[in-house]
Amino acid sequence: MQIFETLKKSVLEDRKALHQIPEPGFHEHKTSAYIRRVLDELNIQYEVVAQTGIVAFIKGVSPTKTIAFRTDIDGLSVTEESTYSSHSVHENYMHACGHDGHMSMMLGLARFLSQDEIKTIDNVLMIFQPAEEGPGGAEPIVKAGILEKYDVAEIYGIHLFPSVKQGRIGLCPGPMMAMTGEFDIDVIARSAHGAMPHLGTDGLIVASEIVLGLQTIISRNINPINPAVMTIGRMEGGERRNVIAGSARLEGTIRAFDKGVFNLIKTRMRQYLDGIEVAYDVKILTEFRDMYPPVVNDQNLFNEFMSCHADVCDVIDPQMISEDFSYYQEKVPGLFYFIGTYNEEKDYVYPLHHSKFNFDDDVLLHGLETYISVLDYKNCIQR
Repeated sequence: MQIFETLKKSVLEDRKALHQIPEPGFHEHKTSAYIRRVLDELNIQYEVVAQTGIVAFIKGVSPTKTIAFRTDIDGLSVTEESTYSSHSVHENYMHACGHDGHMSMMLGLARFLSQDEIKTIDNVLMIFQPAEEGPGGAEPIVKAGILEKYDVAEIYGIHLFPSVKQGRIGLCPGPMMAMTGEFDIDVIARSAHGAMPHLGTDGLIVASEIVLGLQTIISRNINPINPAVMTIGRMEGGERRNVIAGSARLEGTIRAFDKGVFNLIKTRMRQYLDGIEVAYDVKILTEFRDMYPPVVNDQNLFNEFMSCHADVCDVIDPQMISEDFSYYQEKVPGLFYFIGTYNEEKDYVYPLHHSKFNFDDDVLLHGLETYISVLDYKNCIQR
């Protein structure tokens, strides 16, 4: 499209500017100011939400519904080593998850819809959401009633993704990304001299038993056709080589696509740990922190999207990573999809959250095109 050539310069300038100022969740002050400045230049109505977030609203000329699009705006605490021409100016922070690209695509959509030759029929809401990387910005936006206030009928989200080849789009119907949670297990045992173990209760022995025993929950309590993962990634305990450990700590995560499976894992963990307390005569303190719900793509929106993008789409396997876009999908039908960035020839091969993550700027135009195609397909714009 010729329109993309007109927008390309602005989209790339936005990416360059935003890439240099990554900020942590709910502290995206420079980023938010940049977005507001662009929206002011375009004379687009907006309001500030969730501290540093922004929702921008374009009222249609004869609206029957509101279609929403969402981008995340926060960065990561990563020291940049990418080949991108303009590195982060914020020490130890980087847009290592592509959020600079996500914002640039959304601002490109705002610029596209603001052109005189474009007539917006239905309402369009653009959500610039803070804190996707944590502690989560979608939930406070949803709880603030933003979707109801603007009468949102459906919502779309994009993520740049290096496991999908550049030029392709990855998505699937139904569960696409996992529900996730964290847990901490503290074993309170009884210390003793290493030469007199019978006088104590070894916290490391108990913790080791827990690490092994919990693995059977996935393999023996969960239906094999329901994917789930439980990982204990950190174990800490003991003071000296000749002292029986009086305590130990385990830290881990749970992931599943089904809430029932997720809750069953937690229930079985509690039951197992209650038994370990009795068997070893120790006290076990357990804390669970439920985080993001599963991303579940609406079947109808998936079918519509495939009808106009099937030639560049790959139906992928669900991913065990998580995304707080899911909170919007709990309220209205939503579709989340990946824009491929993998390009071996240009060495764009590094995973998300890697210090060398980077992508070809052309993928931003590809993502912007999908936004516009959705609006075209639904007869929400005229040109």
